[in-house]
Amino acid sequence: MDASGLGPDAYLEPAGPARTEEKVKRSLFIGHLAPCRDEAECRAFLGSVQAAHRDATHNCWAWLLGPDPETEHCSDDGEPSGTAGRPILGEIKRSGTVNVMVVVTRYFGGVKLGVRGLIEAYGQAAAGVLAAAGRTERRLTRPVEVRLAYPAIGFVTRLLEEHGAGESPAWSYGAEVCVRSRVPLSRSAALFAALEELRARGAIGAWSAPE
Repeated sequence: MDASGLGPDAYLEPAGPARTEEKVKRSLFIGHLAPCRDEAECRAFLGSVQAAHRDATHNCWAWLLGPDPETEHCSDDGEPSGTAGRPILGEIKRSGTVNVMVVVTRYFGGVKLGVRGLIEAYGQAAAGVLAAAGRTERRLTRPVEVRLAYPAIGFVTRLLEEHGAGESPAWSYGAEVCVRSRVPLSRSAALFAALEELRARGAIGAWSAPE
């Protein structure tokens, strides 16, 4: 799946956590990946890897959160500047995924790799664990809630479907009907305008878009 071919509301996240290992000139490189939605989750995952590999030579890492806005951070954790964190971050960006944290643990094997060798090794470890995790598509959406009388169920259902908000709506029934769903961000303004027009005409009781 190519990130450049996604729709206006779509973005990619890791399909799940992953772990890989490979040796480069006797040094062991262990790639760890976790889907993370905020900096606190990234820090917690980093802490868990550091705790599990206290005896490692380095635990280098990078994260990319997003998609709106995108934030990034990386660390060489004692390796020469620019040889670990930036290559890991570069591979995350090449993968097209956001909301991802990658930590590459290194156990030194006695042979120095040099600057170019380190860049290639850390980049390769990051690429490997990103490939192992896979990718899944997500969409930017806005919540919407509509309160209506029973006779309006049909045309409100069609309206939601026309604006891409008809997937798995949650309906509740009482003295009036309430439906909750999510609308793609790029189509939310048009849906909200249509709902406001219906409310002004008295065709529905009320609507809201809670954050």
